[in-house]
Amino acid sequence: MLLSAFLSKRFRAYSGHKDEKNGFVSFIAKASTIGILLGVAVLIVALSVINGFEQQLVHRLLSVVPQVEYVAPSRPIANWSQKVEDLQTQPHVTGAAPFIAVNGMAQYKSQLKAIEIRGIEPSLESNVSAVNQFTSGKLVSQLGLDDVILGKQIVKQLDAKVGDNITLLIPKISQKGQSLLAPKRVTLNLAGVIEMGGPIDSTAAFIHLNKAQQTLGYDETQVTGLRLSVDDVFSAHQIALKVGQTIDDYVYVSSWFRTQGSLYQDIQMVRTIVYIVVFLIIAVASFNIVSSLVMEVREKQGNIAILKTMGAKDSTILATFVMQGLMQAFVGVALGTLIGVVLALNISELFTWISQLFGANPLEGVYFIEFLPSKLVLEDIGITVIVTFVLAILATIYPAWQATRVDPAKVLGN
Repeated sequence: MLLSAFLSKRFRAYSGHKDEKNGFVSFIAKASTIGILLGVAVLIVALSVINGFEQQLVHRLLSVVPQVEYVAPSRPIANWSQKVEDLQTQPHVTGAAPFIAVNGMAQYKSQLKAIEIRGIEPSLESNVSAVNQFTSGKLVSQLGLDDVILGKQIVKQLDAKVGDNITLLIPKISQKGQSLLAPKRVTLNLAGVIEMGGPIDSTAAFIHLNKAQQTLGYDETQVTGLRLSVDDVFSAHQIALKVGQTIDDYVYVSSWFRTQGSLYQDIQMVRTIVYIVVFLIIAVASFNIVSSLVMEVREKQGNIAILKTMGAKDSTILATFVMQGLMQAFVGVALGTLIGVVLALNISELFTWISQLFGANPLEGVYFIEFLPSKLVLEDIGITVIVTFVLAILATIYPAWQATRVDPAKVLGN
């Protein structure tokens, strides 16, 4: 093995000599190394960004949007306080809160904006939502009876500011049928602004539960829905179905998979596509090693023949060229991993700098975040390195085996 390592080192030194007749062999070897380098770096950065989006989905979006909801389609849910207490005792449930949800309009002077109004109980809302983390001014947990908290984009479109009086137009449905009555106008003080990023800033409006009940003609024990937070967001649908069986009212069962599931599926699909595409790129770069080693074997037939006449075993020749190919892969993997890790750790700052340089942020108002997240996972780096080396080993086997078949009598006889 030591002899094989020594011979591989000498062959590499000779291939890089400026008097080398066939410089094309050296070029192919360097091209394969650069290809592996780029493939490894791109895969590490891409997977880190995907991991970052998934992390933000869980800790940012899913901490604010309802994880589990039970919505009454017709008559309101009565005696909500007792039901909330019962739900909080169920397995895997970490919090429960009531709400009244209705679509409406926000008006300030001559400006109008369609919104989703949610009447909440401030003392319980923090048990199921982390919206306080993204609220400036008065927090949701401090919401007063005559206050309203709106998303940033709503406030921007209305051209309003904290302290202004905002009029909410809330539609009412007749008790006897499904016909719409004239909307109820409620004037409230803009007490806070939600700045989370994405569509939530364009739709969310929070008012006190009692104000919503008064406006819609409900009594203090009636709500339109109950909301839960669970200990495992990826099992939310199963938990919702199981816990929902304990509710006596006729309700629709909903989880974040219905409202945000497509986003999570898109993230997983992109992860799979990135794995496939980039590993194919690495495979192409790895199998360029085949071309370089095959040409190198042909070029060094004389050296191989001399080594065989001196007693070198086929295993020694085989190991020499396998090491030759693995060294090309090692350089590419090492440099690619280093570059990929550095970029992955700084991609957020780099994206922000580029956005400021060009004066445009492609994520603004589109996704639930307006920056490029990154989360470096050692397991991804390990898988990338192992698969790359496996491909490199497979690529070196054929040319190394061809080297062992060199016939000293034919080569030296010519």
